[in-house]
Amino acid sequence: MKRALLNIDYTYDFVAQDGKLTCGEVGQALEGEIVRLTEDFIESGDYVVFAVDVHDENDPYHPETMLFPPHNIRDTTGRILYGKLQDVYEKNHDRDNVYYMDKTRYSAFAGTDLNIRLRARGITEVHLVGVCTDICILHTAVDAYNKGYKIVIHEKAVASFNEEGHTWALGHFTNALGAKKGSNE
Repeated sequence: MKRALLNIDYTYDFVAQDGKLTCGEVGQALEGEIVRLTEDFIESGDYVVFAVDVHDENDPYHPETMLFPPHNIRDTTGRILYGKLQDVYEKNHDRDNVYYMDKTRYSAFAGTDLNIRLRARGITEVHLVGVCTDICILHTAVDAYNKGYKIVIHEKAVASFNEEGHTWALGHFTNALGAKKGSNE
């Protein structure tokens, strides 16, 4: 079975203490596990996707404009991968099994070429890490399920700024999407 790691929105704005829409300490606590998993997947030759939220400043047409403060604005430090993950990306960005993509909706599949890239590589299982569990991770998992992928959620590598939503989403992954837990859970 071929697999891919989808590393979703682990950026400065979503994780750093002064990020624009931060998970704060719960997001920061994931750094070691996300870095470890990312390095393991890269070194094993598995496909690693950095799916990163992007917004244009003062975009009146984007649906999130009414829901959240401006975040992950194009060409700002808010979009830089958080902490050591940025170093991992910079060290490996030119490898064939590493792909950085912009996404403009919660799901990494919505309006992107992600599904085409995964299918072209024969990938049947997606592993999800990053933030926010109950928003972008959830919507990506639902789309993956609807597209027929097997799903693995690394619970020690996902977080949200909404603890109740985080807990609900973890149950939903297993109970409604048939997701498996990461092997180190």
